[in-house]
Amino acid sequence: MQIIISGACGRMGRAVAAEAAAREVTVSCGIDPRGGEAAFPVYSDFSHITEKADCLVDFSAAGALDDILTYALATHTPCVLCATGYTEQQREAIRKASQHIPIFQSANMSLGIAVLRKLSRMAAEKLGEDFDIEIVEAHHNQKADAPSGTALLLFDAVKDAGSESKQRKDGRSGYGKREKNEIGMHALRGGTVAGEHTVCFFGPRERIELKHSAEDRSVFAVGALRAAAFLKDQEAGLYSMDDLLDV
Repeated sequence: MQIIISGACGRMGRAVAAEAAAREVTVSCGIDPRGGEAAFPVYSDFSHITEKADCLVDFSAAGALDDILTYALATHTPCVLCATGYTEQQREAIRKASQHIPIFQSANMSLGIAVLRKLSRMAAEKLGEDFDIEIVEAHHNQKADAPSGTALLLFDAVKDAGSESKQRKDGRSGYGKREKNEIGMHALRGGTVAGEHTVCFFGPRERIELKHSAEDRSVFAVGALRAAAFLKDQEAGLYSMDDLLDV
């Protein structure tokens, strides 16, 4: 399998390249506006690409989406989109593009997180309204967005699981009791934490915590490469980690 890495010189781009080498996946080239050295050609924009690839793996930023989709549609290249922070307008652009090419999109490429999401939804459905839900995430001190895209993914998994849709509350300060229809979202930043997410269910005299810890960024790179391999044999459409788990 041959891939193009968008965001090739960033932390995750380099992690994908390292995992690709270990799995005999060929990196045809990379895209990174900042430039950088790699074991494959790195271009500043998509117009310079002459190499062919079976899939494009993007770990850059939401702002790069237009260029990625333009290139992918013009060359009929399947895409694995791993960036976070997409606007609703960008999500609609992804949906439209997926009518013509296979696109795999997830805010978190860890298979463990995909399982955590399923377990969290099941717990919210089974435990019901007597349990309050809180989500806590921790990341390294260089992470720009809060709450994390994964925390938002987990929130989406549980917010509609009960009889009444829940509202998100970022952090807590001031006075006032906790509202029954809210889910607290708490972001911790420090050190070199690769990623840690906990979904807490607080009930009468008992508590359940579902937790995932990423010990290294390579888990996300492995997931992205598995998604790329999965996408090779798919028709046009929008795919997610749920589809990968069902294989």
